[in-house]
Amino acid sequence: MTQAMMEILQDAGCTKSRAQNIEYLCTAGQIPDALHQMKILRCDLIEEIHQSQRKLDCLDFLIRNTEKEMNKTYRER
Repeated sequence: MTQAMMEILQDAGCTKSRAQNIEYLCTAGQIPDALHQMKILRCDLIEEIHQSQRKLDCLDFLIRNTEKEMNKTYRER
């Protein structure tokens, strides 16, 4: 594995130890295992995206409801 690949893994959020493990698997010829580890990392990142999306959805709901209440209050005046 090249230094560039190590940097890419770390840029993708991979810990140094996990990147080193993937590097070891690659150099040991265990490419399928290295790919599996990279796919696990990808799944972890996707889950983080989903968690962030749920948080955004909650905030959007609160914003919409607050705006509705604000508009309702101003119309009643």
